[in-house]
Amino acid sequence: MTELVLVGCYTAEMGGKGYGISTFSRGVGGALALEATLPMVSPSWLVKHPAQPMIYAANETDTGEVTSVSIVDGELEALDVVSTGGAHPCHLAVTPDGRFLLCANYTGGSLAVFALRADGRIDARIDLVQHTGSGPDAKRQEAAHVHMAVPSPDSSVVSAVDLGTDEIRSYTLSADGKLTPLAVTTLPPGTGPRQLVRRPGTSTAYVAGELAGTLLTLRETSPGAFEVTDSVPSTLATSDVTNLVAHLEILDEMVYLSNRGPDCVTSFAGSPLAAVADQACGAGPRHFAIVDGLCYVAAQNDHAITAFSLADKGNAELNRFPTGSPSFVLAVTV
Repeated sequence: MTELVLVGCYTAEMGGKGYGISTFSRGVGGALALEATLPMVSPSWLVKHPAQPMIYAANETDTGEVTSVSIVDGELEALDVVSTGGAHPCHLAVTPDGRFLLCANYTGGSLAVFALRADGRIDARIDLVQHTGSGPDAKRQEAAHVHMAVPSPDSSVVSAVDLGTDEIRSYTLSADGKLTPLAVTTLPPGTGPRQLVRRPGTSTAYVAGELAGTLLTLRETSPGAFEVTDSVPSTLATSDVTNLVAHLEILDEMVYLSNRGPDCVTSFAGSPLAAVADQACGAGPRHFAIVDGLCYVAAQNDHAITAFSLADKGNAELNRFPTGSPSFVLAVTV
């Protein structure tokens, strides 16, 4: 078995310095070594099929596409390229049953559903739901901006996180992949919700408030319906620097959140959640992945993947592995 780290990026078409999906091998101590790059336009978000050797990449461009990529013996091959139906797709998720691919179109303000074949290839886009509305931030919330699509554990509900309208809009997902409105959760004005992550096996979920610089705790009162139970600042230390909260991960009892501006990954613990430590991680930490006690960060503005040990969070040594405009880190074993 070989441990790999796949890195998505922004390419020149979106003002970035990347070239496609880069494959790194993981060596002793978690060190990364570049093995190959599959040329592709701005594959800013990656997700793996739950059962098949297939990766999907959101090509975050004005037109908006998604690409399926096979991964066999560590080698990547681009297969299907399909329109997402909206500009700047920024998030993808595969339903746990492996039947559908979900796509959040940020500028398009829409949510798309694609049918997947048994082998993981994309069959066709079968639904597209358009959001409308706005929020109090005139620059960032002038319209709907769907930033994440979250399937329920049983694949029956999809919750779309809308940064532009300060809402979580949930839909039932039928057996044929059609979306039907189910519930709308309104978040505090100006939150600018970016991500929603459920704590497995509980009714608790968390929301990364990109614009407000907050971490919200929610309770799922019924499938797809949430209520806010707590809100805390997204960092431990206060700062006058503008903070655009980015990525959220749960690991055991801990919650981790990346902050662009303060440029740190902040760890949270307890109930209610409280910040424990801010770990410097490089400029523009857009995304991160935790692998074997190491946190690999896509430090977009530093043009590097940075890595640190969670055991030393707050004071950890930072290792850097150069790569152009990284936006996503996906660990896979082949």
